[in-house]
Amino acid sequence: MATSTSYALDFERPLIELEKKIEELKVLSTGGSADFTSEIAKLEKKAKKLQAEIFSDLTRWQVVQLSRHPNRPYFLDYVQHLFTDFVELCGDRHFGEDPSIVGGFARFDGKPVMVIGHQKGRGTKENMTRNFGMPRPEGYRKARRLMELAERFEKPILTFVDTPGAYPGIGAEERGQAEAIAVNLEVMSRLRVPIVSTVVGEGGSGGALAIGVGNRVLMLQNSVYSVITPEGCASILFRDASKADKAADAMKPTAKDLLEMKIVDEVVAEPPGGAHRDAAKTAEAVGKVLRKHLSQLAELSPDELVKDRYAKFRAYGVFSGR
Repeated sequence: MATSTSYALDFERPLIELEKKIEELKVLSTGGSADFTSEIAKLEKKAKKLQAEIFSDLTRWQVVQLSRHPNRPYFLDYVQHLFTDFVELCGDRHFGEDPSIVGGFARFDGKPVMVIGHQKGRGTKENMTRNFGMPRPEGYRKARRLMELAERFEKPILTFVDTPGAYPGIGAEERGQAEAIAVNLEVMSRLRVPIVSTVVGEGGSGGALAIGVGNRVLMLQNSVYSVITPEGCASILFRDASKADKAADAMKPTAKDLLEMKIVDEVVAEPPGGAHRDAAKTAEAVGKVLRKHLSQLAELSPDELVKDRYAKFRAYGVFSGR
């Protein structure tokens, strides 16, 4: 994926504008009309400082915006950077093919694995094809079929979560959206192979959880995971979707929040400025963490993997009565 800065969030704009000035000076210096070396060095130092200031103190709503950045690496970008010999497997064998979930066998460090992930589109045309990363029932049934296939061949499963949520259209509901998600949760809870799920962008509701029941759940630094979008939450609680920033603070959907609440096992650091600024480095960081957790899970027996997964999700939430 070619990283582009053509799209910028409001809080990124001062940094983007400064970087454009630096590029303009570099072009002028290359042309030989003048030497701006010292000016460029000063501006680069200023840009580095500004970047650190902006991204070291993001609000929860700003993190939500980053998780949706259209230039963030998507599932197929991770496939390109981390895996070899990827063979896509399509169709749910019941209704049809859903391009918003992609999966198939691949090799990770030379070893066979099953990789499955939500896939958003780049641009309007591809987003229409991918349904903006919102799967229909056939997408989840395809994922279930592939996960059961991985178990049959005793191969680890790596899932990549990045969806606003399951598609809520009439056709999807008629074909059993809720049932498809529920069956995935049931199936994943009993699979006898290692499962590592990584939230790389948006982790939206049951649409995310349907491929997120793993022995290890990881999150990228600027990703989010929640039962509803902040806009949806604000519409319900405050009767005003424009109060999404207030809702985000109440929901605490960021990786930092969920690590503190022990919902996720590890947060994967993103490159300075966010994953959208360097897909290759982001994938490298994800790969390093995946290797660590796969190595740990390889020491568990099939029975222990099931018990480990059950204990993990059973421990979610702390309740106390008076």
